[in-house]
Amino acid sequence: MQTSYKNLIMAMLRTGIFGFGGGPSVIPLFRYEAVSRYRWVKDEEFAEILAIANTLPGPIATKMAAYLGYKQKGALGAFICVAAHILPTCLAMILLFKMVTALSGSPVIHGMISAVMPVIAAMLGQMAYEFSSKAVKGLGKWLGVLLMIVSFCLLQVISIHPAIVILMFLTYGAFHLKRKRQSKEMSA
Repeated sequence: MQTSYKNLIMAMLRTGIFGFGGGPSVIPLFRYEAVSRYRWVKDEEFAEILAIANTLPGPIATKMAAYLGYKQKGALGAFICVAAHILPTCLAMILLFKMVTALSGSPVIHGMISAVMPVIAAMLGQMAYEFSSKAVKGLGKWLGVLLMIVSFCLLQVISIHPAIVILMFLTYGAFHLKRKRQSKEMSA
């Protein structure tokens, strides 16, 4: 199905407008637009895009917008998607900067910020649940749970940089996939 520039712009404007809280909180919005609404990619490819985008430097949202735009419409599509994604935020920052400085002591502003935090936590929790259930389904229950525990320990207990942990698990994933394909070929 051919995607129009209008669909690309509308999808990226929505992710830019509703993506409160930074890069990780906008990932479920990208997933909805790319996988559910427009079906530009399948869930598995989205997970791969997310993993690769996490390994590269810079904001994850702009990398995902660029990839989706490039996949649909080439270099111009990538540029348009990134511009459409960041435009709402840029305009909002310019418009709200003076208001925030004028109202910085207001309890209403403090309450608004506090009200958004649980929404972001719920969105991230839902995404983590979906990805972890797919990992358990693909790896098996025990190996999936073991790798989740290992990643938690590497990140939280040992404090290894997340990029290193991601690279380690990407390497393991490639090895695991190759081994799984080989065992399928042998049994066939």
